[in-house]
Amino acid sequence: MQKIRQQLTLFITGQNETIEQIRTQFNPIQHSLIAAHVTLCREDEIEQLDQVLANIKNIKLDSPIQMTFGAVEQFENGKGVYIPVKAGNESFQQLRKLISKGINDSPRALLPHITLVHPRNSTCTSEIFEQIKSYPLPTVLSFYKISLITQINGGKWEITREFDFVISKKE
Repeated sequence: MQKIRQQLTLFITGQNETIEQIRTQFNPIQHSLIAAHVTLCREDEIEQLDQVLANIKNIKLDSPIQMTFGAVEQFENGKGVYIPVKAGNESFQQLRKLISKGINDSPRALLPHITLVHPRNSTCTSEIFEQIKSYPLPTVLSFYKISLITQINGGKWEITREFDFVISKKE
């Protein structure tokens, strides 16, 4: 029996060279499974997929979701490394509410972040963490589209559908 997972994701489309370099060097397994991203909704939050997709199609924002990221941090007893959001969390949470409208009007709060070293398939040491801290990482990123991604039997995540949610202002 196949195990199929789906999530909604905001992929990093600009300023991701350094992030991907870190992921390639220190977390090649995760790098091969999925590009750098911010998880928008986990699989349990999109079980009513038809309603979720209908909600996404109705989202039209005047500007992209912009997030400011802080310094890298370790998590899960130092095994993992991520870049947590410092500002822009409100617009991220509002986007999550629009997606779950009519399904769950109070979705749980997620801390937006970019995982550099995933503890499931790599381990960060003190030396690795010091190296990662020395990289010039982007601090402000903008997101314009939502990607529905699918993983089958623990394989590579594939983009199933993409949705632009920013309306361009053309006079």
